[in-house]
Amino acid sequence: MRAIITEPLHSEIHDGYSASSSSSSSSSSSEVVVGSSSCESLTPEPHANPIIFGKYELGRLLGCGGFAKVYEAHDTRTNRIVAIKVVSKQKVERGNLAAHVKREIAIMRRLRHPHIIRLLEVLATKRKIYFVMEFAKGGELFAKLTKGRFSEDLSRKYFHQLISAVAYCHSRGVYHRDLKPENLLLDENWSLKISDFGLSAVTEQIQTDGMLHTMCGTPAYVAPEILSKKGYDGAKVDIWSCGIILFVLAAGYLPFNDTNLMNLYRKIYKGEYRCPRWFSPELQHLISRLLDTNPETRITIKEILEDPWFTKLGFTEVNNLRFFEDEEAEEEEEVEDDDDSRFLNAFDLISFSPGCNLSGLFTKAEQSSRETFVVKESAEAVVEKIEKAARGIDAVHVERTKGGMGVKMEGQDGDFAIALEVHRLTEDLVVVVVRKRENDVGPSHHFWKNKLRPKLCHLFYQPARPAHLVKPVSP
Repeated sequence: MRAIITEPLHSEIHDGYSASSSSSSSSSSSEVVVGSSSCESLTPEPHANPIIFGKYELGRLLGCGGFAKVYEAHDTRTNRIVAIKVVSKQKVERGNLAAHVKREIAIMRRLRHPHIIRLLEVLATKRKIYFVMEFAKGGELFAKLTKGRFSEDLSRKYFHQLISAVAYCHSRGVYHRDLKPENLLLDENWSLKISDFGLSAVTEQIQTDGMLHTMCGTPAYVAPEILSKKGYDGAKVDIWSCGIILFVLAAGYLPFNDTNLMNLYRKIYKGEYRCPRWFSPELQHLISRLLDTNPETRITIKEILEDPWFTKLGFTEVNNLRFFEDEEAEEEEEVEDDDDSRFLNAFDLISFSPGCNLSGLFTKAEQSSRETFVVKESAEAVVEKIEKAARGIDAVHVERTKGGMGVKMEGQDGDFAIALEVHRLTEDLVVVVVRKRENDVGPSHHFWKNKLRPKLCHLFYQPARPAHLVKPVSP
């Protein structure tokens, strides 16, 4: 008889992710399989741990996937432990996954919730992209389930946290589409953290019929409407997956399972499952609403919050779900307004210097009308120097952009238009984004290349290359 876990086993929390294998589930190309034996040969050399970008000391390998590896790392500045997902540019290009990677960055940047792994920073070199993320010390929730099923009260606790995070995502137009215990991590306090947004969809991907159309997800957790290969509602698909997760937490096994993939899909499509005898009637009813094969009648987030099983015992988490809060949105706006220069998504910056060129991940159209360069000065000082340089050129109308952290220039006869936007990258560096009305030809490009750029090129920051990377010059 399997054990019943009634409360978090804090003594089991160790310094890292779970070492259990995730081979029992099907992995997407972007998923990082933690503890996989296939990763052992990829562990860094046994000599002193490398330090990247002058601040992150790479430690042990935590997991690997189709085109990424995840390492534990030590932030030498803050003494904080982080997780760093290292993505191979070459593999991204081979798999035509540039949009996939950019989407994951964009999604993770817009999400800040206590039950979602936070993206701290994105860095890049010529060959790799580095996601610096919050470190989940407690490992995978999946690993805890191998020790036994959870009690209904403990299952309810994690389901509250899961719904809190999912509702928050949906309120911001993000649908995970691959929710499963393997993508649910735990911090040192056994609080839930959703990870791996590699398959996520955003509202902008919804087509004219109001539906998503991409076939994705892990077989045992996939919603029946996805199997029909018709359009589907991302929010309802996530709710189905939440139902599978709740079932697994309380039962200790999957509701739909079969060694034959087609038989598995048939069971999912028909909704053929049985609740174990220890499920309470209230839990059985909620499961039936979550695993409703008809997405039109499937329970909604609002209805989940009012469900008797969900609200039982008065968990404070129920009263603290933060997903449609105007207060939080106002809070975020205040933070942005207080900062006199905006932070720029580092993925947009990875072509700013010869040593950080990932131009293959952008289309020619995206690159040709936009350039970037880095300056080692304050944002305000850079804006002033750009404005001064522009005003020194005849027949040009110059003005500050809205917010004051950029300069717009236009020919007096309207023949060209160009804007330079200044964004803070670090405490010492800013990035200047040059946007031109035309691409590589035309009067805007001519003005930038031949008149304005020569006046600014002395500002361009060129980081010194480490001595061991400098090739000796032949006599």
